[in-house]
Amino acid sequence: MTPVDLDAYFARIHLPVPQAPTLDALHALAHAHVSAIPFENLDVLLGRPISLELERIVGKLIHDERGGYCFEQNSLLLEVLSALGYRVTPLSARVRIQRPRDYTPPRTHLFARVDLGADGIWLADVGVGGLSPTAALAFVPGVINRTPHEPRRFVRGDGCWFHQALLGAEWADVCEFTGEEMPPIDREVANWYTSAHPQSHFRNRLIAARSAPGGVRHTLVNREVTVRGPDGVGDTRVLRDPDELLDVLAGTFGLRFPAGTQFRCEGLVW
Repeated sequence: MTPVDLDAYFARIHLPVPQAPTLDALHALAHAHVSAIPFENLDVLLGRPISLELERIVGKLIHDERGGYCFEQNSLLLEVLSALGYRVTPLSARVRIQRPRDYTPPRTHLFARVDLGADGIWLADVGVGGLSPTAALAFVPGVINRTPHEPRRFVRGDGCWFHQALLGAEWADVCEFTGEEMPPIDREVANWYTSAHPQSHFRNRLIAARSAPGGVRHTLVNREVTVRGPDGVGDTRVLRDPDELLDVLAGTFGLRFPAGTQFRCEGLVW
């Protein structure tokens, strides 16, 4: 496997290559990545396969200036952190955004555990959509992590961990995990489900997300564009037609497609 090109990656996220694998560098990388590389599932809706080969991910997210979902985003993150000298472990999770506790979502999420020795254990996740944390998070129960965007914490319940974000006055579940490692074969299986199974929500709706300065986040779900401030309150508008969708993808998310490109899914009806 060809090593990831660190110069190209850090040029993409507009940071200099760090000189050492420190906590400050990890925080800066997480923030810059989520700001520069959007979360999106557009290739799924265009009928294009999602490859987890490093060369394909690098080509798409770095050189083609596209985004991707968790298996692409966090696979790239894991390779970059490893190349920088961090001790990293890929972990699996179930995404719980807007899902009640009595519902069991599939284990189709990947993120990174980073062991910083005397500085403790930190979790990094640049691929959980509109709630991708813009800093590494201290893996300490109940401790509130301040980030450039929403505060975060980890709580224990029902035999697993819950990653939560403070949205307004409420703590909302982002994902649940046990700490189980996610080897490449498990990522391949989950990636197939995410991109190809008829019941995968990535097959049935268009999603894009990107963070912005000042604690602001931009999200796009089907025809609805939302700008959410640091208080967790969002302002939503509805797009009029496919041309406006392409304009928003290019202007807000940096995702450029030829005129006339059509994204087809059940949730996107004009």
